[in-house]
Amino acid sequence: MKKYFVISFFTAITLIFSFFFTGCLKDTCSGTYSYTYYNPVYETKAGVKANIKSNTAREIQNPGKIYIFGNYIFLNEIDKGIHIIDNSNPSSPINKAFINIPGNVDIAVKGSTLYADLYTDLVTIDISDPLNAVVKKYNEGVFPYRVYGNGFSGDNTKVIIDWVKRDTTITEDCAGNSVQLQNTGVLYMQNASGGGGDSKASVSPIGLGGSMARFALVNNRMYTVSYSDLNVFNITSPENPVFSNKINISSWNIETIFPFKDKLFIGSQSGMFLYNINNPDNPVQAGQFAHVRSCDPVIADNNYAYVTLRAGTACGSPFNELDILQLNNLTNPQLLKSYNLTNPHGLSKDGDLLFICDGVDGLKVYNASNVMNLQLIKQISNLETYDVIAYNNIALVVAKDGLYQYDYSNVNNIHLLSKIGITK
Repeated sequence: MKKYFVISFFTAITLIFSFFFTGCLKDTCSGTYSYTYYNPVYETKAGVKANIKSNTAREIQNPGKIYIFGNYIFLNEIDKGIHIIDNSNPSSPINKAFINIPGNVDIAVKGSTLYADLYTDLVTIDISDPLNAVVKKYNEGVFPYRVYGNGFSGDNTKVIIDWVKRDTTITEDCAGNSVQLQNTGVLYMQNASGGGGDSKASVSPIGLGGSMARFALVNNRMYTVSYSDLNVFNITSPENPVFSNKINISSWNIETIFPFKDKLFIGSQSGMFLYNINNPDNPVQAGQFAHVRSCDPVIADNNYAYVTLRAGTACGSPFNELDILQLNNLTNPQLLKSYNLTNPHGLSKDGDLLFICDGVDGLKVYNASNVMNLQLIKQISNLETYDVIAYNNIALVVAKDGLYQYDYSNVNNIHLLSKIGITK
């Protein structure tokens, strides 16, 4: 999932000032400092709602979560909306349409119904004809508000649909007096964010979500996670989701959710949490595995949970590794073994094959029949990977420069089927 790391204007200026201050004193006892900020572009709420439909296809620039259902790939364009890609032929996918949904970062599909976030709102869309999507319902205010820096507070009567980059400078004299632009935007940095499924071999009306997902569908319920909460929506009537419960999770910075049978595996920056959903409207914590603070996607099978930890982010951990947990005692998962990696992100498992997106080290495919001795079958290098969905002999990989599909029907000949490139 895409994270937004917000740096306040005053923090940025302090850092810049600290860097240049010494040199300025030596020369003129004054300095000129440059910085970049972004101004919001607004649209009326009515205008935004009127444009949530299948519009002309657009190029992929900043991809996030993926959901595959039937012959279509639904690919999130971070904060912009959803690409609709016809994947009838995985060797030649076709970008067919785009649904404009500002603030969108998460998606899920059940049958002919797509669920997506629009900043704080949940949007329910009929995609029985994906090229003629129709909005069916809005659940307003069910997700947390975005937090920005520099004291920025948006116009809550409108919707931010874009940001315009601005560069400016200030000049400060020896007394600390400066000429500053009256900044109404925010100075911030972005760090990018997948899910998927297939129709041919599955009879379930629910697609498969990736390990980076924050939406999970189980039977007639949709579960979503935010900073510290687990939300429950009743989707017995798919086009009419009803918010039914909010459960506080005893952690902060919840990142991912992965459903498996009657359990929810929830990844946070401080650990993995297991929840029973025997009562679907009232999930109950069944267990927890605490670890050092770290970004934390998780998947599971009948016996084990697989958790990737990575460094180099706001998560604050120095570790890059795969942890494998024994699930015999769900109230107290036990760490069996850790494997060192480079910068792991999303992961997926199909049978004995374990797929790990290891950042700049590419995609790694392991034989995981013996979890105590993983065997690397293949490493696909020269791409920076983020998330992977492995299902029905096709691995769908989100990378920095495109959306890849690999055929792994023969593990001795894993090969590229197609790539949709990203336009910067």
